[in-house]
Amino acid sequence: MPEGDTVHRAATRVHAALAGRTLDRAELRVPRFAAVDLRGRTVKAARSRGKHLFVDIGPDDQGRDPVTLHLHLKMEGRILVLRAGERWRFPAHTARLVLRADDVEVVGTELGFLRALSPAEADEAVEHLGPDLLGADWDPVASVAEAVRRIEERPTRTIGEALLDQSNLAGIGTVYRAELCFVRGVDPRDPVETVRDLPAIVRLARKMLVANADRVVRVTTGETRRGRELWVYGRDGKPCRRCGTEVETFRLGGLANPDEPSDSLDRIAYRCPSCQPRRATLGASPTEENS
Repeated sequence: MPEGDTVHRAATRVHAALAGRTLDRAELRVPRFAAVDLRGRTVKAARSRGKHLFVDIGPDDQGRDPVTLHLHLKMEGRILVLRAGERWRFPAHTARLVLRADDVEVVGTELGFLRALSPAEADEAVEHLGPDLLGADWDPVASVAEAVRRIEERPTRTIGEALLDQSNLAGIGTVYRAELCFVRGVDPRDPVETVRDLPAIVRLARKMLVANADRVVRVTTGETRRGRELWVYGRDGKPCRRCGTEVETFRLGGLANPDEPSDSLDRIAYRCPSCQPRRATLGASPTEENS
């Protein structure tokens, strides 16, 4: 599913397109909220929180309460900003959200979910999340300490699973997990309790996401040439850029509870056996990723 920087960019585009404008078309194409009428209301803001995207919409002219749209892209979702009336270059049946104001139209396709909530409900929906790596409220001391505290609460869990758990820190997906573990020389299967300098990993995560917040093509190596942007992600069977050892992949995670949502399934992980040696024997059972 998209990483936090992708959702952050989507929120930035939606905010630039709609903030301060009055909606003349608003369709929530999901059964539960299909009857919600937002026409005539003004969009106040669009913002992200980890991998979650919110669109804040003000009260209507009759004084009815403001509404916050809560979106999650999951695996296939996209947010498109188009000219009003522009021909859609995707199947119309995949559109779940359509918001238009004057000459601008925002369309959300194949969204993981879409909900219309009160502002308080929207805040409650993400109150379980850890510090947001791209949040305006990020504090270089307090936020790092809080993320480390949350990660260390489960010392026998693998560091790879802990980094994907959005209740520890919000915004990391499989790409950043792979790149973070490589740069820090950590095997993602090692238990948290064996990993040295967790604060450094959290600080590096923040640095990586901030560096890519405005980039269309994600870069962690410092090289922007095509095919040179990432260290190990997507390089299964290819030589490590640092030492030449063949990069390997494996599955990490799983369903601890069969009633958990499908996005808790295991994820692919990448590792250079030479640059990321195993430092401990696993002591934890696979656990879910909290999205």
